[in-house]
Amino acid sequence: MASRLVLVLGDLFIPDRAPDIPAKFKKLLVPGKIGQILCLGNLTDKETYDFLRQIAPDLQIVKGTFDVEAPNLPLMKVVTHGSLRIGFTHGHTIIPSADPDSLLITARHMDVDVLLWGGTHRFEAYELEGKFFVNPGTATGAIGTNWWAEEDEPIPSFCLMDVQGDVLVLYVYQLKTDANGIENVGVEKVSFRKNSGIAA
Repeated sequence: MASRLVLVLGDLFIPDRAPDIPAKFKKLLVPGKIGQILCLGNLTDKETYDFLRQIAPDLQIVKGTFDVEAPNLPLMKVVTHGSLRIGFTHGHTIIPSADPDSLLITARHMDVDVLLWGGTHRFEAYELEGKFFVNPGTATGAIGTNWWAEEDEPIPSFCLMDVQGDVLVLYVYQLKTDANGIENVGVEKVSFRKNSGIAA
């Protein structure tokens, strides 16, 4: 099967907690390159919804804690790419929040190889018992409802997944500010192979 780039993002909170997706991210998110978008909730304005639909008409969304205008969104969904079943959820129904054992139980319940979850506003990716877990963080850098120390404030981030057969290559984009106040987009890569764990 041919590869298909999948954009994973969540916790946007526009305009409530952030004015927009950062301009340096928007320059990277252009139509024709991304086949599908998986939004992990809190897509709280129509303008951003329309922007995402321009990037890829196949926009899949699950309900976040603040998606009050869209009461019929599902809490969880599953899509298939290559031989991988990919489940996604906002994460507010996982208790305790972001707990690896709770996430593993959710992945088993959904019968997925990869589980994407949001709600923490922090990027995270790891393998546990043959399953791959990814939290894309917040694409806008929106603060959460928890208390944050200044040095722990969320770093804007999103993920692109390239799936080929049983291999998922995850590209993590983070907007970091250096000591001089200059913003730069950094990219990291993590690979996961079904039944064999983290590849690189």
